[in-house]
Amino acid sequence: MLHKNETIAAISTPLGEGGIGIVRLSGDKALKIADKLFKGRNGTPPSKLSTYTIHYGHIIRNKEILDEVILSIMRKPKSYTREDVVEINCHGGILPLRRTLEAVLECGARLAEPGEFTKRAFLNGRLDLTQAEAVINIVEAKTELALKSAMSQLKGAFSDKVKELKEETLELLTLIEAELDFPEEKIDATKKGKFISKIKRIASETERLIKQSREGEILRDGVLVLLIGKANVGKSTLLNRIVGKERAIVTDIPGTTRDLIEEWINVSGIPVKLVDTAGFKKIENIIDKEARKKVEEYLADADLVLFMVDGTSGLTAEDKLIADMIKDKKTLCLINKVDLLEKISKNKLRSLIGKKKILEISALKGKGIDAIKKFIRDSVLEGEVLTGESTIMVNARSRESLKDAHNGLLNSLEAVNKGLSEEFIAVDLKETLNSFKKILGETVEEDILDRIFEKFCIGK
Repeated sequence: MLHKNETIAAISTPLGEGGIGIVRLSGDKALKIADKLFKGRNGTPPSKLSTYTIHYGHIIRNKEILDEVILSIMRKPKSYTREDVVEINCHGGILPLRRTLEAVLECGARLAEPGEFTKRAFLNGRLDLTQAEAVINIVEAKTELALKSAMSQLKGAFSDKVKELKEETLELLTLIEAELDFPEEKIDATKKGKFISKIKRIASETERLIKQSREGEILRDGVLVLLIGKANVGKSTLLNRIVGKERAIVTDIPGTTRDLIEEWINVSGIPVKLVDTAGFKKIENIIDKEARKKVEEYLADADLVLFMVDGTSGLTAEDKLIADMIKDKKTLCLINKVDLLEKISKNKLRSLIGKKKILEISALKGKGIDAIKKFIRDSVLEGEVLTGESTIMVNARSRESLKDAHNGLLNSLEAVNKGLSEEFIAVDLKETLNSFKKILGETVEEDILDRIFEKFCIGK
């Protein structure tokens, strides 16, 4: 629940040792609280200082100097929240930050809830909901493309398009409701043709946004790629090669990897979580059993599978078990150790994995790494090119609303083509209009807003 008359405060930088840490305040009492705590070189209280200025001084509480700081002042409405904002730039240690925050709270501020600064920016009209959601995408961006897409959304590229479609839908709805008010004026063939053309155009643009949002989901959440194979086949060596560092322990002892090892990598701008799994072998104890269970759990969620077999030996019962487990997964089969004497039967392997692609590699020598990355990229994008700016990193809420808007347009188009009365067309267009409004946050209930912003960190 938001209490707009309260001044909020929080530490807005990660806790830990660093050069600078920031305590942020927002609200009507922000400057008055700063007056109580900040002592500048010239003695002027913060409430008398100009906006967009920074000042050197000390935070003093009960005559004790808590820290030497730089104070930043941003007066409403030209601030992040459109409220008076004060940022106290402290030394970056945990103790000075906490003591400064405690002093601010003692002087009348309330500890901010997760995402409350950005929530206030939304409620005060500085950002619409899609722009507010872009803030967390910027914070969590894992690649340059993801950051570029989130920045484009923050600047309003997505919301501007939704606003345009909303206005066009409203215009159509107004025309239909005019027909309802004057029933003697029926829609003639010319009007009907123009009407259908406009609905189709809005539907086409909405469908394009849905497609771009799917690409944005890839940039925001990444893809899960599972590296799977029998024990001592070379998975950990391959992981280290792809990642470019010694992330997994490599020995000649089968079953060295007992737990799953996760590492994020960047493949042509796509965030990829690569998971090295415990090698499949005969289950001999509870540890083997739990390791197998974890592999199966990750396999259920995996977007792609890299199935590795040993090129220097024949296929085993473990290989056949894995092949059966991944039969419904998009898979690249890797024949490893091709730098050594090859003994594997490719015909038998083909009969085991069907039409899945096969690639010969040497994890030890680094052969095939680029081809593996290309497979991941091509499998994820399916021929598309991600540019960042044209990709929409919306969440499930906005994506579902886009689909609802598109369905409403298709239903209204069907109603027009069937010659149904204007009431049916108006109902479908109203559903579309409400869906566009929901995306922008114009009709979102407060409990939904709370769920959206609680995902933010405190201080943002």
